[in-house]
Amino acid sequence: MRKTGFMEWVDSELEADPRLAREVEDLVLEMKLEQQIVALREKRGLTQRQLAKLLGTSQPYVAKLESGRVKNLGVRTLVKCARALGASVSIRMVPARPRRSRRRSRY
Repeated sequence: MRKTGFMEWVDSELEADPRLAREVEDLVLEMKLEQQIVALREKRGLTQRQLAKLLGTSQPYVAKLESGRVKNLGVRTLVKCARALGASVSIRMVPARPRRSRRRSRY
């Protein structure tokens, strides 16, 4: 797939600002998690209300969870949610990508 001018601009901005790149990467990972929760709930044929009952919480909380509006989601809550959906949680730490130097070679 050929990158558009906009995609190339985004890539250059992320390369130039490692902090921004980490923030974007974190947001993408959060979105993947939220998508997994929705997919698992739908696969089990549960409504948000039914999942809320299994979690001992409210339907609006489940909606917030699935939309990414729950900040500082705890591991305990995540594990409880996974169990209710017939899943498990796997947390792993991977080495960060090395920072690229902002300097460009003159040669």
